[in-house]
Amino acid sequence: MPELPEVETTRRGIAPSLDGRRILRVVVRERRLRWPLPRGFEKRVRGHRVTGVSRRAKYLLIATDGGTLIVHLGMSGSLRVLHGRVLPVVHDHVDFVLDSGRCLRFNDPRRFGSMHWVSGDPLKHPLLVGLGPEPLGPAFHGDALWRLARGRQVAVKQFIMDSRVVAGVGNIYASEALFRARIRPGVQAGRISRTRMQALAASIREVLEEAVAVGGTTLRDYVSPDGTPGYFRQKLFVYERAGEPCRRCGTLIRHRVLGQRSTYYCRVCQR
Repeated sequence: MPELPEVETTRRGIAPSLDGRRILRVVVRERRLRWPLPRGFEKRVRGHRVTGVSRRAKYLLIATDGGTLIVHLGMSGSLRVLHGRVLPVVHDHVDFVLDSGRCLRFNDPRRFGSMHWVSGDPLKHPLLVGLGPEPLGPAFHGDALWRLARGRQVAVKQFIMDSRVVAGVGNIYASEALFRARIRPGVQAGRISRTRMQALAASIREVLEEAVAVGGTTLRDYVSPDGTPGYFRQKLFVYERAGEPCRRCGTLIRHRVLGQRSTYYCRVCQR
């Protein structure tokens, strides 16, 4: 599933081609996304000029002079800017045809992605209103994380993956950040000291920034808007490395299921 770095990479890739452009028409080939596109979606979106492309957690916000398009890539979705004459292929579900002669094309083999058109404040949409601070923003820091964890018995990995605690820390980067902070994923969040929580917050920011810098992580489906894979996989210390030696100490990486998600860790480096 595309996580925050992959979504941020997508944002940076499509924004230069969208900013200031008018959406001449919308072509919907498949309405059955995670939430079906409503009748009239095309009419509501077309004719508006794009004023900016931003991100909130794992959601892309394409702002226009008449409303905002909220896009979630789901498990296998991607957005690419192509010349308008490029013929669609299988799973190319939606085109936004621009006045530049290019189009923004949404491809999603599993159809778990979604699109929502809102005319008011997009941050008040039900999908966005309850989200915690951005992990790359100034409101996210170790002291705040430590205070939120007081009295919590939930495993720390599940804690930092809770979007109400911090927005957009997914499975890959939660595992990697915990390794860097030397914290075992199953430790209760409320038992972690302020100092270790500060180290964890710093590791979350660090691992996400590094992933964004190299275009995210390609495990199976993800490619950036220019069609290239993300290269952070080469830097993974634990994720999907069960049975392989730890890059730090040589102990074999372990795997367990935590909160119904695959979790990877080193029993020596992480305590």
